[in-house]
Amino acid sequence: MSTILLILLCIVFIILSTTRLKLHPFLALLIASFFFGVCSGMPLEEIITIINHGFGTTIGNIGIIIIAGLIIGTFLEKSGGAYALANFTLKLIGPKQVHAAMAFIGYIVSIPVFADSGFIILSPLNKAISKKAGLSLAGTAIALAIGLMATHTMVPPTPGPIAAAGIVEADLGKVILIGLIVSLCSMIVGIFFAKKVGDRVYIDPAPEMDEAQIEQKIAEAPSALKSFLPIIVPIFLIVLRSFAEYPTAPFGDGSLKTFLSFIGNPVAALFIGIIIALFLPKKFDKAMLSTSGWVGEALKSAAIIILITGAGGAFGKVLQNSDIALIIEEAGIGSGLGIWLPFLIAAAIKSAQGSSTVAIITTASILAPLLPAMGLDSDTSRAVVVIAIGAGSAVVSHANDSFFWVVTQLSHMDVNQGYRLHSLGTGILGFSAMIFLTLLTFFL
Repeated sequence: MSTILLILLCIVFIILSTTRLKLHPFLALLIASFFFGVCSGMPLEEIITIINHGFGTTIGNIGIIIIAGLIIGTFLEKSGGAYALANFTLKLIGPKQVHAAMAFIGYIVSIPVFADSGFIILSPLNKAISKKAGLSLAGTAIALAIGLMATHTMVPPTPGPIAAAGIVEADLGKVILIGLIVSLCSMIVGIFFAKKVGDRVYIDPAPEMDEAQIEQKIAEAPSALKSFLPIIVPIFLIVLRSFAEYPTAPFGDGSLKTFLSFIGNPVAALFIGIIIALFLPKKFDKAMLSTSGWVGEALKSAAIIILITGAGGAFGKVLQNSDIALIIEEAGIGSGLGIWLPFLIAAAIKSAQGSSTVAIITTASILAPLLPAMGLDSDTSRAVVVIAIGAGSAVVSHANDSFFWVVTQLSHMDVNQGYRLHSLGTGILGFSAMIFLTLLTFFL
């Protein structure tokens, strides 16, 4: 019981130190690792070794993948590819289905691009379309935000889900497949919610850009197909590798399987995505690859995420080396909740400290050593746990989340409207995702 209370104390410390004391999550997780190790009675000389091992192993598994994903996202953002994808999706779904179109645009763009950045990029387009269609900005902005949040929390190569997959040692191909299904179903529920609130709350879109300026941006952007390739090719290769490595060996056991396993390795697949992304700019400049260029900008963003992920891995390793797994197994804790336990922990951490990425990494670090004791040790179960954590990390976005302020400020919402529209919308997204995921587990 003292070990469980110690874990709860560490979680409270992580939440309070990052929210009230404004401590960087990297330091908060590292301090929690030392604190837990010392207070749980581990030999002092072993604590450093365990922390170093957990930090290094975690970064070694997913560091390059996070960097590659962010480089692809930066090139898509800077080249105008996000606008090309948005324009294509709008034409495909139809201008009369603005809510659905904006949600699907956000859904696609947020796979390689952070939700905050995606909303900032697409907000002018959303306002112009909403004004033209005579719609309230309330509904269309929430639809866009829900679409962005769906893949931001549940579909790799977004850094959070990738980090969680690495920490719990889940098959990335299975995480992508399950994540795409669950996030898409929950986003559709979110679209209905966005339409409903859009009818009740009118906010004038007041676009900053007219149609001519929007058209000029789209004209300068790469084609939709070209913009889509750096996203879809790595995902396709990673999923193909998962199929190739099935016990039934659908591609045999020869050189074809070896080749598919190589190019479908997340590092190789995303490196291929980077090469494709280099062709996105209308005019390529080698300065884009410099430390002060687009690649340098992506690496700065990646560094923060990698450090937090590594510290989360260190915290998880310290927990793994304690007697917590045995306690969980003997007490039967979590057996009744199943995959809802990862969801609830992630939701509590997200709601308390604001960052979905930090909530995902922290929850994955806590649960990784507990999965065998909870009966969630199979490849499929580990992938399901990653999605459950992602769904929890969407619940709920409110005043302590930077995404809340991006959405409300760019959509002319006051704080009360933000709570009633955006916060409730992310709550509906997360809970509906868990309902769909629970139903899906009966067929997996």
